[in-house]
Amino acid sequence: MDKLLIALDLDGTLLYDFDSLDESVCAFMKSLQREGHRIVIATGRPYRSSRFVYERFGLDTPIINYNGGLITHPGDPSFPVVNYTLSKDVIIDIFDHNLEHIRNAFSEVRDTIYLYREEAAIEPLLHRTADSTVHIGPLRDILTQDPNGFIIIGKQGSGPAIEAYVKEHYAGSVLARVWNLSGEYDSIVEIYTPESNKGKGLAYVAAWLGVPPERILAIGDGHNDIEMLDYAGVGVAMKGSHPDLLKIADRILPYIPTENGVVRFLSEWFGIHN
Repeated sequence: MDKLLIALDLDGTLLYDFDSLDESVCAFMKSLQREGHRIVIATGRPYRSSRFVYERFGLDTPIINYNGGLITHPGDPSFPVVNYTLSKDVIIDIFDHNLEHIRNAFSEVRDTIYLYREEAAIEPLLHRTADSTVHIGPLRDILTQDPNGFIIIGKQGSGPAIEAYVKEHYAGSVLARVWNLSGEYDSIVEIYTPESNKGKGLAYVAAWLGVPPERILAIGDGHNDIEMLDYAGVGVAMKGSHPDLLKIADRILPYIPTENGVVRFLSEWFGIHN
């Protein structure tokens, strides 16, 4: 069997919460690498909160963060870094003109966080670590650099209005995506550049590694995984994935993360009997 490049989303695919990662999963991923397969993480998370997976898997590949907005290689300082950013002036404009819809918001420059206001309920979204640098206040006052990303936690039901503002005023030069959530947090809106997508990120990493698309297997669950699964030779969606992802997936798994879905599928794919 040809050796594969396996691209893995984290949240909702490999992980079911912030940092739960069983040692058996780590051992399995290391065993695949010993067989000659390569693994690349492709996540919307910043590096600071995906580093523990990278290190526990013992990876030696680039890592795709911010949905392709930042691609680095932790073990190779000569790697040609990809770093797509949004204009801080655009972020401030979107923030200022949608303030009536905004409950909270934050933006990030690499691993520095620019947060509108402290709020315990959104801490899981911040992926804050003990050594995180955090600036707090209206973005107009604190955001001094072009960021890698911008997340708005809108007031309930306000997602479409925020998304419409971005479409009307930035016409494809800046994109907005409302996360597929419900209840109190039904209006989390991600603002990002057209260049920032996991498909482009995976293509960049694959070219650097010399792996053609037909030898790539990608697994994800979200709207932000569409381009990645579409680029890969085999695109795999988790059970309960975003409806738009299910439409383009080659395989849909009967498993969710709490059922160790990724390992179960890969074991079946490679004929590994645990």
